[in-house]
Amino acid sequence: MFIELKTERLLLRALENHDVNQILFLRSDLVVNQFVERQKTKTKDEALEFIKRIQLSVSNEEVCYWSICLKTNSKLIGTICLWNFSRELNKAEVGYDLHPDFHRKGIMSEALHAVLEFGFQSLNLNHIDAYTQYDNLSSVYLLKKFGFKHDPKRKDSGNKKNHIYILNNTN
Repeated sequence: MFIELKTERLLLRALENHDVNQILFLRSDLVVNQFVERQKTKTKDEALEFIKRIQLSVSNEEVCYWSICLKTNSKLIGTICLWNFSRELNKAEVGYDLHPDFHRKGIMSEALHAVLEFGFQSLNLNHIDAYTQYDNLSSVYLLKKFGFKHDPKRKDSGNKKNHIYILNNTN
């Protein structure tokens, strides 16, 4: 079951088919993807296919995925998710991206706060991981701001530039 989240300025809502142009941008823009190693989305059809995969994963309760929107405008400006769940370890991984026009405005801090609270309080997670490239200073700063700690013992076999950060539930 999808849960919409609200913050002071933001609405974290379900990903919809009409978000196709924004998803195409987020998954193809050089600035957004400079620290992400993933296949770039090249067409609207590919973006719509991605949306449909996410919608199916949400309905199967395999992922929690939100479109980040300002409360004053329902247009998607970014995304944030909890995914890669481990039921045995009671943990998940957080991922996020944001349109460059909205960088350095506290938007991702606000969205991350809501998602961490949801993960720890509603899903009763014990740990949340985050993978980010060591030179993605904005992301590293954001994670450290929320208390994530770099775990130098863990390595991302898919991306040698990634560092793995962990946040433990302190409740």
